Amino acid sequence: MQIADGKVVSIEYVLTVDGEEIARTDADDLMEYLHGVGEILPGLETALTGKKIGDSFSITLPPEDAYGDYDEEDIEEIDKSDIPNVAELEVGMIVEVEDEDGYSYTAEVQEIRKDVVVLDFNPPLAGKTLTYDVVVRGVRDATEEEIEHGHAHSDWDEDEDWDGYEDEDEDSLDRA
Repeated sequence: MQIADGKVVSIEYVLTVDGEEIARTDADDLMEYLHGVGEILPGLETALTGKKIGDSFSITLPPEDAYGDYDEEDIEEIDKSDIPNVAELEVGMIVEVEDEDGYSYTAEVQEIRKDVVVLDFNPPLAGKTLTYDVVVRGVRDATEEEIEHGHAHSDWDEDEDWDGYEDEDEDSLDRA
């Protein structure tokens, strides 16, 4: 079965930035997603289209195909009086900030000044070139519920129609 829109895909990957490994999944902790709904980075999703179980590949994504360029305009100064529990903040912390409409945003605390906190709302990997080493481990048809919800449900039922898993040791991303 090939990866296409409406398929639930299970992959193992190693993510590196500038030659440094920053994330990894393995056979016991696969990443699962619904293909074709934008659940993963566009460049990675495009590279996975048409692949099947056991296929492995490497892809390098420039910022525009990953998390975008780093944007200085996404750094904001917020009055301390507008931040609950401001005394608990530390530089480098990741915080959730809610706007006046109730939308939540993630930001990194960059600086704490006398009256303001400087927050960086850029994604942590903005401006970075990402390299993924990927092995496709599973492909199946999405359920109606998954399609309605727009994402994969990861509690696999043994009776679901899987196209199978490859041997965990074959084409493994583990590096000796």
